[in-house]
Amino acid sequence: MNDMAPLQGIRILDFTELLPGPFLSQNLVEMGATVIKVERPPHGDNARLMAPGVFHAANRGKESIQIDLKSAQGREQVEQLLQTADVVLEAYRPGVMKRLGLDYASLSARYPKLIYASLSGYGQTGVRALWPGHDLNYQAASGALVLSGLPDGRPEHVFGLPVADLCGSMYGLSAVLAALFQRAQTGKGQYLDVALADCLAHWMNPRLGSFAAQGLDTVAQQRKDVLDKPAYGVFRCQDNQEITICALENHFWQRLVDVLKLSEFAAPAFMDYEHRAHHASAIRKAIAERVQTMGSAELHAALVAADVPVMLLVRPSGLLRESAAAGRQLQAHDGSGFLRFPVQLAGMSDVSGSNTAAP
Repeated sequence: MNDMAPLQGIRILDFTELLPGPFLSQNLVEMGATVIKVERPPHGDNARLMAPGVFHAANRGKESIQIDLKSAQGREQVEQLLQTADVVLEAYRPGVMKRLGLDYASLSARYPKLIYASLSGYGQTGVRALWPGHDLNYQAASGALVLSGLPDGRPEHVFGLPVADLCGSMYGLSAVLAALFQRAQTGKGQYLDVALADCLAHWMNPRLGSFAAQGLDTVAQQRKDVLDKPAYGVFRCQDNQEITICALENHFWQRLVDVLKLSEFAAPAFMDYEHRAHHASAIRKAIAERVQTMGSAELHAALVAADVPVMLLVRPSGLLRESAAAGRQLQAHDGSGFLRFPVQLAGMSDVSGSNTAAP
């Protein structure tokens, strides 16, 4: 007998478009929930036209229906769907769902067990609530972007993922799951205000704690602390393959010195991290010079054998192949060629997630 999927029997009414909301509900699909994606006619989710590959990745396994929310017939269709919905997801600008009569205050009176999550850039309240935005704007608002780039440069758009969008998705997922658990105890639904900028700002807490403990008050000091680390970086090998080396702790540092024969840094003083930090640029330069004389396979094998944190760069197109080689088997259960939810709960392998979204 197969295990029951974690969210089997839970129904999600999803009005979201583009990435943050759909990525959230895609995870719910993988956990066994039924997700009904409500799209605006005539073209549906804007991602269908703007980024069809992203649309496919984030909407697998959902049922899809086009509804004109401004029409009487459309509102009646939504009302029928609401009668069996456990969760509503929406990501319009604040005020849109209220004008349509589909805001939480309107619906909760009729559906008191309904969980209703609104995803937006800056939240439902505050002076920024109605501002438009995209991922980079939210990174800027969170304090994270100012810590990006090269140690001696300026803040740059360098991260290869829409980190604020995905961060907000995962906070939304956590909140929805917690709200479902609370409802099981109280019998009551609730409203969830998920602001992408706020979510990414919450990730800044470890940085804020570190800066406070060290007395780092200026942006220059904070950037140096975050970006200018000894024996920590991406280095290019003789065969032009790139490799990451992260020898922060003393025991890893000592092993790296031995493997790369960094005799100029073998003095006992360099067994103190703070001392190494004062020489971070010189250490990284020396590592780069040694690495350039070695092939990537040779260096990787030597550092793995020495128990030094090391990893060759994996290309996006090779993720599934590399995960299989590492014994992780991350391919999605629906055979789509995408990666599955990385933490497998009982019953999740039985969720096919076949794509039923309208073409």
